[in-house]
Amino acid sequence: MGKVGTLAAMNSKLLCCAVFLTSATALVAGPKLKPIFNGKDLSGWEVPDGNDEAGWYKAVEGVLKIQSGPKKKGSIIWSKKKYRNFVMEFEFRMGEGRVDSGVHVRTKDQIQIGISGSLNRDMTCSPYIPGKGYPVEAKNIKKLLKPKDWNTMRIQAIGKEYTVWLRGEKVMTYKSDSAIDEGPIGIQLHGGRNMAIDYRKLKLAELP
Repeated sequence: MGKVGTLAAMNSKLLCCAVFLTSATALVAGPKLKPIFNGKDLSGWEVPDGNDEAGWYKAVEGVLKIQSGPKKKGSIIWSKKKYRNFVMEFEFRMGEGRVDSGVHVRTKDQIQIGISGSLNRDMTCSPYIPGKGYPVEAKNIKKLLKPKDWNTMRIQAIGKEYTVWLRGEKVMTYKSDSAIDEGPIGIQLHGGRNMAIDYRKLKLAELP
């Protein structure tokens, strides 16, 4: 093979490699996530009655700060928009007190963050299902979770199946019989707890 043929073959291989890398990057990148919290105020969220005055939910310099008040009643802040299949990503940081929070997936089912009141231990990333408690426990949480630093969580809900990643590692998959087709996202402040937790960079992509 002459120099021209050799160069052509090399160019062909390079082109194939470039196409492969582009395809791989697209697969890794996944769906484009869009902000569902603007970091400035609580636009797009339904704040429970009385909680806006109590200041239990505040937007401060890009952070959704959640902290119980003197009465410690607790509540849930809900997205105004409802979702079907989706993937959601955010960062959270434990604050003071006995943290018991989590993300409600289309209303009742919840992905726990912090200490379970019923089990009296950390069940972060595990699903809490009304009537069933915690049917499965997320794996490797003690190794992955940074108690006083920011942690990235990713929640995927497709039909009845929930999948959760913590700091990039898949830690839980569960199929819930009580999952509903469509509903809002909820962020919980558990009642009867003197606690604080921060959320930021809340983003979501709707899936087919």
